[in-house]
Amino acid sequence: MTAAPRDDLAQRIAGEITLSDDPGATLRKWRTDFDVSQTELAKQLDVSSSVISDYESGRRESPGIGVVSRMVGALLDIDESRGGGRIRQYARVLSAGFESDIVHDLREYPTSVSLDRLYEAMDATELVAGDHDYVSGHTVINSIEAITRLSSDEFYRLYGQSTNRALIFTGVTRGESPLVAMRVVKPTPNAVVLHGVTEEDLWDHAPALATIDGFSLAVSTRDLDEMLDDLRKLP
Repeated sequence: MTAAPRDDLAQRIAGEITLSDDPGATLRKWRTDFDVSQTELAKQLDVSSSVISDYESGRRESPGIGVVSRMVGALLDIDESRGGGRIRQYARVLSAGFESDIVHDLREYPTSVSLDRLYEAMDATELVAGDHDYVSGHTVINSIEAITRLSSDEFYRLYGQSTNRALIFTGVTRGESPLVAMRVVKPTPNAVVLHGVTEEDLWDHAPALATIDGFSLAVSTRDLDEMLDDLRKLP
């Protein structure tokens, strides 16, 4: 693991915690994002679990920059001991110029992956078969944040290095906004997956628009964190 991505991420996390109106809640958010338990973090810091709990709940005075720095360093050390997956994930997102609350994950695969395998990892159901049956990467996007905050030029960067990918939109209720966005942003991806919506609740026109533009369309309601973990194991 090179120093630059780790250092950039450490500064970002520490700054967010320090400047937060609720530092404990922000610390808890990052700890859970890294899938680290209070016990694991406490052990890494050589303190009791109650210390971490007290900071996160606000029972203990907000941590100073020195304590925050130690906590952030401990989170990153734990991740590196596991292979550095979370550090690499955030490095990819940040290097593409996105905030982590807009893009949950952005990956390029070393080899092409069949859509069947992608859908299996997501427990997704394909509703429309597109012109391609493979992808070379994926981008997992908070649909509301992306559509409300990204310009059209920024939207293109969601494709990463290739349009031969799956764009996975989370927080979907009907699917109108992502499907309309796909009409505007060209070229289209190989696949679009709408997360959080069932086939029954899907916007009536969504399948027709996917057919017109030639991309596969699927839906999934799997737990987001579990889905992200399995997507990170591809290919």
